[in-house]
Amino acid sequence: MAGGRPTDYSPEVTARICERLALGESLRAICRDEDTPSLSAVMNWLNRFPEFVEQYDRARELQAEYLFDEIIEIADDATNDYMEKKSAEGVHIGWRENGEFLARSRLRIDARKWAASKMLPKRYGDKMETKLTGDKDNPVAIEDVSAREFIASRIASLAIRVRPGGDPGGSDGGAG
Repeated sequence: MAGGRPTDYSPEVTARICERLALGESLRAICRDEDTPSLSAVMNWLNRFPEFVEQYDRARELQAEYLFDEIIEIADDATNDYMEKKSAEGVHIGWRENGEFLARSRLRIDARKWAASKMLPKRYGDKMETKLTGDKDNPVAIEDVSAREFIASRIASLAIRVRPGGDPGGSDGGAG
């Protein structure tokens, strides 16, 4: 390669790409630089070189940690949260909340939280726990009920509650 974008796979180039990923840069931003391969070349390398896949996956894990640290920094940075309020004559009369800046900070935090939760779901994803319990003599039974069967059983249970004449709950208007 005598100048221009690298096109041949190289451990040195992939190491630079992964280092930049780990430091929070997006792959798209990295691949826009003239001294890095195109995005399609990197994707091709990910399909062809298992050692690069391992290196890339580790870089993405580190990137999630970087994003988590950025979330804390953004949340702690109160710079520009308030703007000076001045009278028509230019005299300082107080401070007001900078809603646009606060909304942008919230968006930046939410975007990083979402990305980190996808990169490291066990660490930063929403925790969901499902437990099935039952005693050892009567284990939990799982039934596969079709929508049609469910609707039919629901209609039947509702029909039992309606008394002759269409009056739910009897002639006393349903009280007691």
